[in-house]
Amino acid sequence: MSLSTRHPLSALFATVLFALLGARSLAQDLPDPTRFEQAILAFEAQDKASPAPSNGIVLTGSSSIMLWNEDAPKDLAPLTVIPRGFGGSVMNDALHYLDRVALTYKPRAILLYEGDNDTGRNNIPTATIINQLEEIIARVHGQLPGTRIYLLAVKPSVAREATWPAALAVNKRYQEVAAADPLIHYIDVATPFMKADGTVMTDIFRDDDLHLNAKGYEIWAAAIKEVLMEHEAQYEHGAH
Repeated sequence: MSLSTRHPLSALFATVLFALLGARSLAQDLPDPTRFEQAILAFEAQDKASPAPSNGIVLTGSSSIMLWNEDAPKDLAPLTVIPRGFGGSVMNDALHYLDRVALTYKPRAILLYEGDNDTGRNNIPTATIINQLEEIIARVHGQLPGTRIYLLAVKPSVAREATWPAALAVNKRYQEVAAADPLIHYIDVATPFMKADGTVMTDIFRDDDLHLNAKGYEIWAAAIKEVLMEHEAQYEHGAH
């Protein structure tokens, strides 16, 4: 006779306990968001010295955004953007700091790049990433019902070739999330980096084969600007 047959309450307790331990283990596996506190404080100090524009487009996410923070306003002109990338972040970090790096500006749109470190460094499951994304979306639209959200595809890289299948799974789910909500748009910044034979270009990265160089950012910016101009240019007159 099984344990569950002899002691149904004990079996139920064990099931609940295992579930709680599993959730605790997953939480422990996520990097501590507070490691970025100094970076977020720097953004807030910057805002005090020079207030960010209202009705702009917040750009946030991991190092591909962070390393673009300085050039993004020029690359995306005439759109009004507020660059707030913090390198090394994962989706859970974007969720943790959502109020301070995005909602505080009451933006008309938010462009988000996460999933690269989730899949390429931390082995965070796709379901976890998407659950966190959906919480971000719910919080944004709870406070700013009309704000549009642009999800950037996880880009390929030479350094993370081994985890590219996991990134593709995340990109597929991003597309599904966008297809289900007219306020969510998916921007494919992955395909432009691929060669005809299906492998990633090798001359678009810095020496680490992970972060984009000038040529890489030229391709990246063009793909993003094309989509943003299609949807956001019509609102630009309202930015100030």
